[in-house]
Amino acid sequence: MQETQETQVTEELDVSFVQTPHEVLKRLREAGPAVKVMLPNGSLVWIVTRYEEVRQALSETKLSKDFKGLNELMAKHTKEGHAPKQYDEALVGHMLASDPPDHTRMRRLVNKAFTPRRVESMRPMLQELTTRLLDEMEKHDEIDLLEALAYPVPMELLCTLLGVPEAERLAFGRYAAVVLSDLAPEGYEEATRAMREYLVKLIQVKRDNPGDDLLSALIAARDEDDKLTEGELLATIYLMFSAGTETAVNLIGNGVLALLTHPGELEKLRTDRSLLPQAVEEFLRFDGPVNLATFRYTIDPVSLGDVTIPVGEVVMVSLMAANRDPDRFDNPELFDITRPIGGQMTFGHGIHYCMGAPLARLEAEIALGMLLDRFPDLSLACDPNELRWRLSTVTHGLEKLPVRPHGTDG
Repeated sequence: MQETQETQVTEELDVSFVQTPHEVLKRLREAGPAVKVMLPNGSLVWIVTRYEEVRQALSETKLSKDFKGLNELMAKHTKEGHAPKQYDEALVGHMLASDPPDHTRMRRLVNKAFTPRRVESMRPMLQELTTRLLDEMEKHDEIDLLEALAYPVPMELLCTLLGVPEAERLAFGRYAAVVLSDLAPEGYEEATRAMREYLVKLIQVKRDNPGDDLLSALIAARDEDDKLTEGELLATIYLMFSAGTETAVNLIGNGVLALLTHPGELEKLRTDRSLLPQAVEEFLRFDGPVNLATFRYTIDPVSLGDVTIPVGEVVMVSLMAANRDPDRFDNPELFDITRPIGGQMTFGHGIHYCMGAPLARLEAEIALGMLLDRFPDLSLACDPNELRWRLSTVTHGLEKLPVRPHGTDG
């Protein structure tokens, strides 16, 4: 480790970055448009914090997302005494971890399977699934909303679409959670190996017996003579399970928490259900499901505001920090479901804009709308200060969300 790299570090972040991220990000945003920090796992990275620079960084061609060589770079930029984060290259060779022209080709092929029509066709399935989950919730005076609703909605949907047998879904979901918990690396290798082996088996089953499902459509997707390679197909399915599930779980969970801790906004939504799409956008902005976008690194010097990041540095873009930048949003700390729609950065920007954004919004609107219809007295079952956030610097989601479906007198 060169001394110049070590002295550039603005702050050594601890678990408060996970438990109280908005406080930490406000401090970093005030320090500069991009600041070098040490993450709790020992990774030395630059975090981009301000709205305009975040938007620039997300479309900056001098910032690469190509996974090849990332493990070597992470080893170089990890403080001595910490185990560097190492990625299973069989699972990260997807479009979110690639640059053009590979990214362009993969996204075009995936688009052929993941169409707006297919997303909208999921509405009846989501409504039926949510009804079944709420029926079970109704039997309880107190329950963890994440286990009861937020987690099963996206996981069951994706498992159904991709043909994962019901008996295998719970274990598969646990693997996905460990893979995304970058601050708990002890189970990472085992979880990624298990996930990789399972997905290889699932792809082969669908290749031998194709059906009218998303995985079969991805296997069959072609652009003239081009198609996804076996490795790209494996990594794409992993991306859908991991990022797709985590985003929706956290969007639903964080959204319910925001409503239950802001009774005035909850009453607005109960009174005028047409505000639901606007409320979902405010959930995404106010306390979104993603903190830091996945790793980028500089292939040329990059200037962000008055900061120049040298070649060969790891860069992470804070979507949460951008979403509370006072130079972009009036009263950014205020939760307001009537705030004009537009500008939140949770789904990214540029060529890597989240392809699953329409599905995540649909899942949240259906789950939250039906939840409020079924349980008009829904309330928190604990002090909000007792809630803990899962150990990840990338995603932003609760460990548990205890609620009383029938209110305090249930």
